[in-house]
Amino acid sequence: MNGNAISNASNPASSDVISVEELHDMISRGEPLLVAEILSAKQYDAGHLPGARNLPLEGFEATARTVAPDKAARIVVYCASSTCANSDIAARKLVELGYTNVRVFRGGKAAWTDAGFALVKEAS
Repeated sequence: MNGNAISNASNPASSDVISVEELHDMISRGEPLLVAEILSAKQYDAGHLPGARNLPLEGFEATARTVAPDKAARIVVYCASSTCANSDIAARKLVELGYTNVRVFRGGKAAWTDAGFALVKEAS
């Protein structure tokens, strides 16, 4: 297990937090990474990080197994902003499901756009 990954499912403070710069660099380099937005489909469709998958809390466990079948894959979860708790909840649930390399982008979409990076919008 990566020493930076969540190591204690009962302690959300153990989450490894990823910065907007590090996440942007990883996405830009095309590194193998599952970026998961932990918001509703409507919020996801309105704009999400490049390459992100929608993984809402409703039906989370079943969706996680489909979206991320490899429990050793690098996963970064995020939500709307630093005040949104969904990403911490999702990270804890992923660890409980056996995922071993989970990080939290606490700033979410707000920090991403504040840094000058664009969101991707789904075609309607």
